[in-house]
Amino acid sequence: MKNKAMNEADFLALLEKVLPKTTQDPHLATAIYAEVLKEVRLVKSLQSFEKFCETGGLPDLAPETVAGFERELIAQFGAENIEIIQDETGKSVEVAIELTDRTINSRVKVDPTVTQEQPVPAPFVPFPVALPEDPELVWILGRREDFGPDEASRALLKIEEEFWQTKKGIQLQKGGGDKTFAEFIEHVPASALSDSGLKRHYKGPETLHTIQQLQRRAEGSLESLLKE
Repeated sequence: MKNKAMNEADFLALLEKVLPKTTQDPHLATAIYAEVLKEVRLVKSLQSFEKFCETGGLPDLAPETVAGFERELIAQFGAENIEIIQDETGKSVEVAIELTDRTINSRVKVDPTVTQEQPVPAPFVPFPVALPEDPELVWILGRREDFGPDEASRALLKIEEEFWQTKKGIQLQKGGGDKTFAEFIEHVPASALSDSGLKRHYKGPETLHTIQQLQRRAEGSLESLLKE
C-alpha cells in the first residue's frame, strides 16, 4: 500500500492537536501554531516561485507586465522584501527576496512565447472584525482566501501582541495612548499583516467576526484538549 503524503491541512490539524501535550500554556501553543502556519505558507510561496523561475517567464518587459509581476510578489513576500532589477539586455529580470534568515536570488526569463501563467497567490477576501464591547464599530480587513477566519483571528491577535512590544508600540504607550485595537490597526506595519496573509483594508461584505470571542474559542479548544 502506497503511503499518502500529509497535506498542509492535515499537518496543521496534527500540530494543533499535539501542541497542548507539549505546553500547558494555551497562549504559547497558539503563538507557536501561528508561527508554524506562517512558515508553511512561506515555504509554499517559495516553492511556487522557484517553479515559475524554472518553467515560466514574463512575455515582455512592458511597465504594466513588470508592475503586475511585482504586485504578485509583494502579495506573497511583502513590499520591503522584494527587489526587481531588469537586465540591460532585456532578456530577464533579477529578483531578490529578502527573508529574515536568508536572501533568495533568482532570475526570471523574458520570452514572448511563454504561455504558462504567472504564479497567482490566493486572492484576498473581506475579513470584518469587531470588539465585543463595541460591535457596531467594524474594521474591514482582508485575509487570504486560503486563510480561514479562525486562523486569521489567531494571527491577528498574535500580531497585535507583538506590535505593542515594538519600538513604535512602546512610543505610543509612552505618549499616553491606550493599547487599543484602533491604535494597533492604524500603526501596525502593512508587512506585519501581509506576512501572515492579512491586509489592513478591504471593501466588500462578509460575515462579521468578533475577534475576542474567537480568541476565547481557540483557547477553549486548546484547554479542552489539555483535559483529554
